[in-house]
Formats: sequence, structure tokens, C-alpha cells
Amino acid sequence: MDEERRNEIKDSGSTDINGIHIMTIIGEIEGHQAASQGAKTTKYEHMIPMLAKVENDDKIKGVLILINTIGGDVECGLALAELIASLSKPTVSLVLGGSHSIGVPLAVSADYSFIVKSATMMIHPVRTGGTFIGVIQSYRNIEKIQDRITRFISDHSGMNQKQVEELMLAVGEQVKDAGTILEGEEAVRYGLINQIGGMKEAFKKLSELCKNKYC
Repeated sequence: MDEERRNEIKDSGSTDINGIHIMTIIGEIEGHQAASQGAKTTKYEHMIPMLAKVENDDKIKGVLILINTIGGDVECGLALAELIASLSKPTVSLVLGGSHSIGVPLAVSADYSFIVKSATMMIHPVRTGGTFIGVIQSYRNIEKIQDRITRFISDHSGMNQKQVEELMLAVGEQVKDAGTILEGEEAVRYGLINQIGGMKEAFKKLSELCKNKYC
């Protein structure tokens, strides 16, 4: 492995293999504010130019996105999901471990999605640490953000928006909070993720999509 590729993997967790761009979304999605020291993060400012490079590089035929995230910055995570969804290159996502909170839109933003059986996906209401003037204003702002998230998920999965909202606002599954945790097979059964599978299945599907796209 050459020095440039080693540095690319070290700095951004991504690399190119035989025309396929391997992208990782791990730890916390870091956005406008830096995460706490020592936290594993996926940096918003690294992902944007990387996605632009993928779109503009003729040598890249497809993208495999490996996901194991606890969530993070809502605005930046949703923006990254929109960018992935807008790529002209075929994309496949694979959830390993978990894809929680804003990780859900990121997982479904690909053309086709996989999840391993042991992985989980957590859908819950938006939590915010920001300051807003007035309770009504705070509620309306959060409601608008949640609507953007649920609409994106429904647009890019087999679930309708009402189903996503029901899972998001469900009570009794999490201590002191609303929301739903879905294991791999449940996520597929609900239509959130396309298929149970791992690396072999993800690479095979991406190869099929690339052949169809560039035939």
C-alpha cells in the first residue's frame, strides 16, 4: 500500500479499491462544533470535499459506505445524507454495529442498503442543546427539523412518513426517552433497510449497480 493511500485511510477513513470508493461513517458525526477530545468522529468538513471528489472522478464507478455511528450533529448529518443521495455514481451502504439517530438518514441515503443481523438502528425525536427564545418557538423549530428527517427517511426507504414518525415517538422502549431501537432483521422487515447482508453481499450488489449504470 503506497504512502498516499495510507494517509488517506488514516485521515478520513476512506480509500479507493479497483474503482470503488470505500467510505466510513463511524463514531460521532462532528459538525459545526468539535467533539470532545478522544472521541471517534466523522468530520463534516472532510466528507464534503470527499463526496465532491467521488462525483467528479471518472475512475470511481461506485461507492461503498460502511456505517457504525451513534449519530451526532443533526443539520450536518442530514446535509451529508442529501449529498450522498444526490451522487450520480451507484452507492451501497452497510450498517455494522449501529446506525443511530441522524445515522438513520445516512444509512438509507444510498441506492441500496444492507445491515448485519447484530446491528441496530435507533430512531428517536430530535434532541437539541441550542438556546431558543420561548417554549412554542423551541417546539416548532424541533418539529420542523424532525419533519425534514422523517420525510428524508421515507423518501429513501420503503417506509412512509407516518410509520417513521410512529417509531420516532414510540414510548416504553427507552428509559426516560421516546423512540425505537430496531435490530437488523426488524429494520429490513419495516422496510427501513433493503436487505440483511455483509461485505460480500454489499460488494456484489454494488458491482451489479455499476454494471447497470455503465453498460
